[in-house]
Order: sequence, then structure tokens, then C-alpha cells
Amino acid sequence: RMSRHAQQLRNHDINPCVAETDASTKCMDDNNYKKDMCTAYFLKYKSCRKFWHEVMMQRKRNGVKPEMPSAEERRKMLESMG
Repeated sequence: RMSRHAQQLRNHDINPCVAETDASTKCMDDNNYKKDMCTAYFLKYKSCRKFWHEVMMQRKRNGVKPEMPSAEERRKMLESMG
């Protein structure tokens, strides 16, 4: 059974970067944990975290709740950006 924290990390409404996390982990598994083989995946993850953190901080400043948009709302936001 997963801990509550682990469940939250897997929740697409809470964690906008589940796919990037999974891709990084899979790359590490596939490449015998040689980090240099997975740099592109780590950069994608970092970019994802940075982008959604900025969105969250902006929403917080503007008093928008919830601070992290739902998975569906994020999908629409990304589509509108092209």
C-alpha cells in the first residue's frame, strides 16, 4: 500500500509532472542508473516543475483557488498555448 505522500505524487491533479517523473525513472532503469544517459529527461522534468510552479505562484498572488490547476484545466491551458 502506498503512503499518502506517494499517492499524492501519483495524483495528476496534484502533480502536473507525473509523466516526466515516470519517463526519467524509466530512463534510469533502462540505462543501469547512468545519469548522463538521461539528461534530456531530467531537463524536461525540471522545465515542467518550473513552469507549473510559476503558474501556481501567479495564481496564489491573484488569490485563485486551487493554486494548482486540475489536470483537465492544465490540459486546456497547454492547448491554448499551442
